[in-house]
Formats: sequence, C-alpha cells, structure tokens
Amino acid sequence: MLDEPRSGRLAAWGNALLAGLVSPDEAAQRIADDDAAHRVLDLPGEPGPVGLTLALGRLRALGATGLRVALPVPGHPLGLSGPPEFNARALEAEEAVLASGAGLGLVPEVWESGPEGAGVPREDVHVEVVWHCLPVRDAPPADVPSLGEAERELAEALREATEVLSRLDVAGSGPVAQAALEAYRARAEAGRQVLAPGYPPRAVRVLELAQRVGALIGIARSAGGDGREHGGAVSASEMAARAEALRPVERTARRAQVAAYNAYVEEAERRRG
Repeated sequence: MLDEPRSGRLAAWGNALLAGLVSPDEAAQRIADDDAAHRVLDLPGEPGPVGLTLALGRLRALGATGLRVALPVPGHPLGLSGPPEFNARALEAEEAVLASGAGLGLVPEVWESGPEGAGVPREDVHVEVVWHCLPVRDAPPADVPSLGEAERELAEALREATEVLSRLDVAGSGPVAQAALEAYRARAEAGRQVLAPGYPPRAVRVLELAQRVGALIGIARSAGGDGREHGGAVSASEMAARAEALRPVERTARRAQVAAYNAYVEEAERRRG
C-alpha cells in the first residue's frame, strides 16, 4: 500500500475532469503517471481500444456522473456491487473503477517489459495498462465506510500497527524495512498532491493517514525480530502469526482508501438529494 492504486488515480482525476476542474489532457497525464500508455477496451460505441481522453469523454456521454474505487481481495469484496463476472475480474486485479450512472466498470490489466530483479529503476520498466470495460450492477458498493467512520477506524489501526512495529523492534531491523521507512518519509516530505481538485479536505486527510498505516504494514512485514529480513529472522509459524495480526489493520486501511477516493461521488450524491 505504499503506492497509490491505478484505480485511485483514474477515479480521482476522472472525477475532477467530470466536474470541469481539470482539462482532459491533464486528467489523462495524471492518471497515467509514469506508465507508458493507458487504453480502454470494450467501451460501448468504440470498436477497439481507445485512449484515456476519449474514454473519459465517452463515459460522460454514456451518463457517468462520478467514478468510484473498489479494492477487493479474496474474502473481502470491498467496493464491488456485481455481477459475478465483473467481481471475478476485479478480485483478480485487486482493484477496479465503477462509473456511477453509466452501469459500467473498468478493471486494469498491467503489462510490464524491461529489466527484471530487485533494484531496477522504475523508469527502466515499460508499463502499459489496458482497462477492460464491463457492465456493473447499480447497487450499493460492498463494505465502504463513510469518511467519518474511516477516520475513526484508522486512528485505532495506526495504534495497532505502531504496537506491532514496537514488538518487532523495527528500529533495529534490516535494510528492506529501513528502505520502506525512508521511502514513506520521502513521500511525506515531498508534499505530493493526493487526490485531485474537488475533493473535500477530510478525504485528503483520510487518504494520507491510510497511506501512512499502509507504510507501517509494509515495514512490519519486512522486518525481522533479530535485525535480519523476515526470511531468516522468524519461523513460518511466527510469520503466519504476524500476518494474522496485521490483517485487520490492512483491511481498515484499504476500507479508508476506498472511502477517500469515493468521497467525491458520495458528496455529489448528497448534494443532489
């Protein structure tokens, strides 16, 4: 969870475009980020794959009033509303975007080429993303909390994650944990823009806290209790126990991410009554 999901970027900047707060070119650039190309396949009215700019315009013409995020994992269909075919695709990708008002959803398929192995610079990897467009059910998304609920749950999750780190003595852990900690600090200090224009300040705050909790989870998973990486530091049973302890914390952080990304649509629907 150190990196924002592609579905989050698509929903956030797509919503800003639908609201007229950014240009189509800026929205497409922000969504693609460092990826080489994004295309949308099987969009109604289009015989082949199209770029993000055309796809977002087509979704608006098809009645889309906002974009929601789903971050499902096995056993937790977070943000999904069906039907089964779409849910299965989203579960495989562990993320998706649902276009409210259009009855459509987008699931990313990521293709990477270039050097392999740890330590390869991100800019040396060529990444292309194909968003598969499928019908979705017009129903409330599964298990998405309100921003207020997410913020309260995150406060407790942050305490729990900090306790896990304390028990693992992460301050003395190996280079993977230290690198994760430094990466989180660098992102925080950079003051990067989270979300997009049009989102309420509370959503920005919740997303930043969710990312902080996610960073702590990554650090806890990589840290060994004796100063080495977990592969040589703990037994299989200890690793399983650690994963079990972190599971509810990670679930809370994912729920909060979805609540933050979906806040634009929720607020717009409240205004419309």
